[in-house]
Amino acid sequence: MSGGPLAGIRVVDLTTVVVGPTATLFLADYGAEVIKVESPGGDLLRTLGGRSKSGQLSGKFTHFNRNKRSIVLDLKQKKAMEALHKLLETADVFIANIRPAALERLGLGTEALRARHKRLIVCNLMGFGRDGRYAERPAYDSIIQGMSGVAACNARIFGEPKFVPMVMMDHTVGLIATQCILAALFHREKTGEGQAIEVPMFENAATFVLVEHMGDHTFVPPLGDWGDRRVLDPLAQPIATKDGWICVSANTDGQAFAMFDAIGRPELKTDPKFNSVKARYANVREYFSIRAEGLKQKTSAEWLDILEKADVPAGRVHSIDTLPEDEHLNDVGFFRKIDHPVEGTKYELNNPNKFSAGLRDEQTPAPYLGADSVAILGELGYAKAEIDEMVASKITADGKR
Repeated sequence: MSGGPLAGIRVVDLTTVVVGPTATLFLADYGAEVIKVESPGGDLLRTLGGRSKSGQLSGKFTHFNRNKRSIVLDLKQKKAMEALHKLLETADVFIANIRPAALERLGLGTEALRARHKRLIVCNLMGFGRDGRYAERPAYDSIIQGMSGVAACNARIFGEPKFVPMVMMDHTVGLIATQCILAALFHREKTGEGQAIEVPMFENAATFVLVEHMGDHTFVPPLGDWGDRRVLDPLAQPIATKDGWICVSANTDGQAFAMFDAIGRPELKTDPKFNSVKARYANVREYFSIRAEGLKQKTSAEWLDILEKADVPAGRVHSIDTLPEDEHLNDVGFFRKIDHPVEGTKYELNNPNKFSAGLRDEQTPAPYLGADSVAILGELGYAKAEIDEMVASKITADGKR
């Protein structure tokens, strides 16, 4: 047993790349036994995520797939599908990010699974909800960022649409799937019933954008423009100081007034354009311009010290290179070094969330392709000779490197 709040929960994970592995990463960190079912070619992220000594454990893959086991099953072969169903008989959760029609063709559609495995929680991650015209379209994070308006939000700032330079919607929707699965587990604890969950990326991303930016169009008739002008303004960016950049967010009257004092503009506290939250919102461009002009006066270090003492939210602007050197991350034990038998010394990222009863006890690195195939098949009752035949027939793979 791994320990943690989800100890004893078994998850069969038929997901690849980022959105699904994000969901199962958190389930694994919280103590669930996650069994990653991979095709003979393996998860695309094993190589798409960058270099590695072994050629199959890219840095990106290792971060999304720690604390999981890997079994190879060629689901196009009947005996592999039989093994999957044996595995599902022992499972609490099945999660996949394959398009609905493809799952149906495999015999893994929601209704078929629920008919055969009554207590199973079935979670389907998909690009688009099955009731809409886009249901069978393929989707990646960039497609969803574009279609949901994320890229166009940047056009308000930069003059043309731009992607957020990380797979933000994959992360977000993966976390939503985790939340849905946990709610379903709680429901089953109370009722004994499994259930089906559908988590569409497009609709969730559209919610993510519109809950922020539907704004005055929430009302009928509209009361004003689309969008939160505070975050869509071109000046809603890191602010230049005498020697670099910092980020500042002074939203309450107390924070804004303390900032006015700090930049030597105390008279703005009584100026009707800036003396309230409502006034600053109406005059956000001028407010941000004053803030930017004032912060040019001193260095980043000087401002961070001044603003911290004034209790104004502020922080340094890290690069990807400098973020790992942040003193706070070191304080909280954010990184963990491990010695991997093939990859050598590497960094693992610890789960930042704390449970008073603890997370999982055993921390394991991301598995090689098929590393646990033989062990898992043995646990399901397959004899050694039968497993050897399955390896020879390429129904499974034994994970040997």
